Amino acid sequence: MTTDPPDAASATVLLSAGAAETVTGSCHLLRTPDTRILIDCGMFQGPPELERRNREPFPFDPAEVQAVLVTHAHLDHVGRLPKLVADGFAGPVLAAPGTRTIAEIILRDAAKIAREDRARALRKARRAGREDEVEPLPYEEEDVDRALEAFRTVSYDETVEVAGLKVRFRPAGHVIGSAWLEIDDGSGTLIASGDLGNRESILHPTPDRPQEARAVLCEATYGDRTHRSREATRAELREVLAEAAEAGGRVLIPTFALERTQTVLYEIARLQRSGEIPELPVFLDSPMATRMTAAYREHLDRFRPEVRDLADDGIDPFAPPRFETTVSSDESRALNDLDEPAIVLAGSGMMTGGRIVHHLKHHIWKPETHLIVVGYQASGTLGRALVDGAQRVRLVGDEIAVRGKIHTIGGLSAHADRDDLTAWLADVGDAAVHLVHGEPDALVAFRDHLRERGRTAQVVKDGEPLEV
Repeated sequence: MTTDPPDAASATVLLSAGAAETVTGSCHLLRTPDTRILIDCGMFQGPPELERRNREPFPFDPAEVQAVLVTHAHLDHVGRLPKLVADGFAGPVLAAPGTRTIAEIILRDAAKIAREDRARALRKARRAGREDEVEPLPYEEEDVDRALEAFRTVSYDETVEVAGLKVRFRPAGHVIGSAWLEIDDGSGTLIASGDLGNRESILHPTPDRPQEARAVLCEATYGDRTHRSREATRAELREVLAEAAEAGGRVLIPTFALERTQTVLYEIARLQRSGEIPELPVFLDSPMATRMTAAYREHLDRFRPEVRDLADDGIDPFAPPRFETTVSSDESRALNDLDEPAIVLAGSGMMTGGRIVHHLKHHIWKPETHLIVVGYQASGTLGRALVDGAQRVRLVGDEIAVRGKIHTIGGLSAHADRDDLTAWLADVGDAAVHLVHGEPDALVAFRDHLRERGRTAQVVKDGEPLEV
């Protein structure tokens, strides 16, 4: 049985049950003498030893949680909501506009993958006579339904009362529906960053800044580095795509279905319409990303003015001139038989599974192939191995030589970098900054960066109660 933080009776206490000392699994319990609310409830992603945590009990009683505040709908921020419901949570899930739409796509896809993975594991176990060793699903489809039914939309900048706390969702510029949280517990303001957007984002406006606060729970995914500027990133992508077109091979772009796909499509479309790169056919080989792109078209009011202006002129911002989506597996496989150069966007973004793995198997051994990495690659993933220069990789059961050219374009990241985070914290006064959502080196680097500038900063320890 889980226990409450020992000092919870007389203070506001934070207990991180995910994204502490790691990047994924965001889940933070905020407890006052009268309140228990959860900030996000995400899935752990990455190597098997980390993903096993998705099945572990929460270090608190879900039935006692009065509400969940969701900063945005990435899987590592909402993926354990159905498990929370299955384990006894019965309160509301509050989020900014657009988040529920994205969360439904994310959660139903995750549930489908979990069912398929378990079915494969069962077939393999039956052949070995070890069926009893296959773990049950962490939650059922009805738990996904119940989690989605619990969503309540809160307008940006509206103050709502949640279990005695005053809460505001503020635009975070990360993905559609993303927000950072302003929480007033009666003794001051607590800020939770969620994931903050890149100030040089091609699609999203710069996040609003918090003002005077008592404490800040701040992400540090890229706390140890800076991104290129918007214009430098565009120039880099243009050069890579032009080089790839001249090579005459396949351009493979592993993309996360939410935000990265739409950013890359927008930029390819812009470059092709302007004649800066050839009009190669562009294929979006991801049913999930196709649904996400449709959702993005419903929220064009949240984008930068130049994106909105295109839509006002009747131009789809996310459709290059020669654009197709592939839904079925047969359509996806047929892409490997194309004779002409083409650009293929496919998931998963970290290359840990999905259709991109099959495209890599068919093309990464060819010198004319160009792999463009546009997203974060966690330690232990295939994507990280390729970025780090692996000469051979295992793909769908076979060992494949890596002869294609690999490019990393970090400026397309939807995450704030070190300078973005520093600027976002500029007006919080003497607030203590508690760092989460980063690999250990990035967390320590950003902590030291803040301390050098006179801020009180520390890395949040996983499962260790913290008075805020």
